[in-house]
Amino acid sequence: MDECCADVRLEGFDRDLSIAGRVMVKNQRGHFIQKLVRIDRPILRIPTLAIHLDRQENFSFNKETQLFPIAGLVSAELNRQGKTEETTKTEDNVNEPFKPLKVLTERHHPYIVELIATEAGVEPSDLVDFEMLLYDTQKSCIGGINNELIFSARLDNLGMSYCSTVGLIESLASSSALDNESSIRLISLFDHEEIGSQTAQGADSNLLPAIIRRLSVLQSSTESESDKSYDKVAESETATAYEQTLSTSFLISADMAHSVNPNYPAKYESDHRPEMNKGVVIKINANARYATNSPGIVLLQEVAQRAAQGKCGEGVPLQLFVVRNDSSCGSTIGPMLSAALGARTLDLGNPQLSMHSIRETGGVYDVEHAIRLFGSYFEHFSELEQTIFVD
Repeated sequence: MDECCADVRLEGFDRDLSIAGRVMVKNQRGHFIQKLVRIDRPILRIPTLAIHLDRQENFSFNKETQLFPIAGLVSAELNRQGKTEETTKTEDNVNEPFKPLKVLTERHHPYIVELIATEAGVEPSDLVDFEMLLYDTQKSCIGGINNELIFSARLDNLGMSYCSTVGLIESLASSSALDNESSIRLISLFDHEEIGSQTAQGADSNLLPAIIRRLSVLQSSTESESDKSYDKVAESETATAYEQTLSTSFLISADMAHSVNPNYPAKYESDHRPEMNKGVVIKINANARYATNSPGIVLLQEVAQRAAQGKCGEGVPLQLFVVRNDSSCGSTIGPMLSAALGARTLDLGNPQLSMHSIRETGGVYDVEHAIRLFGSYFEHFSELEQTIFVD
């Protein structure tokens, strides 16, 4: 097992774990295709050492030797196969065709490979390679004495990914939603933010600039034959289309935020202590760890107010977060994309507790807050953008 994030914490131990990921399969036509798989039952566990045998004051472990998941017992697996330990020692693969790499059943436990193949709907021999990650099988749930909390894994950042997606969809609910739209409504969901974003599908790649560059030369939504829009673009019109698009664009970097933890109030700046279910949090940092500035805050306040024009009839509450001067500060893909694109940017997110824990806590009502905020942003940005002037 390889560690994919530096933040390996105690919460990952003694949990009911399973595996999910991508497999590459060779089909009957000799083509190699990918399939997504998830084994939906606990098959692994990383056990801690009993406290009686190691009374260290601060929990620590060796990432190379003490982070192995246990999948079962040798005797139980041999019984399943009808074998003994002696027969397994004498078995040898003879007359096998040449393979540049060992086959998967030699590199990984054969039964794990069988389980992955079953989930993929293929034979184990059809698996060529795979990328698997451990995940906690405990389901997300609603909690709190008034059912006001969400207990879940990966709220950071599936929470904001979900809210932005639903907000975009709801902004297009009306058949006339784009009739007078001069902007392109776009969300971009990236991988690998927690390990630096420097991958082909990460925020530090050319993915978003390339997509915006291609979109920027398309005709407006008033053109009837949108499928042929590229054919209508003259060379002179494309020379600075990308740069002009960025100059009138606005990027919301949506990543979960910190809620005040009542057990550690001193860790928070006294005037900036966001609470769950009190609204979306705008993140501010003087050292540009977040990309928020005053024009962006003005725009978002207007967006939050205009959310009252929706079916709910209420505006969206907002909160501010500033980290203490004597505390370290996390960051997001906001500053990274802002620097790469030169586009106006604001960082925000819903407040949560226990960020990066295997079980995080968020607010039920903040989900609605964020969805309505994103919906209002998509619906009103084109109009509001023309009212904010910055030299």
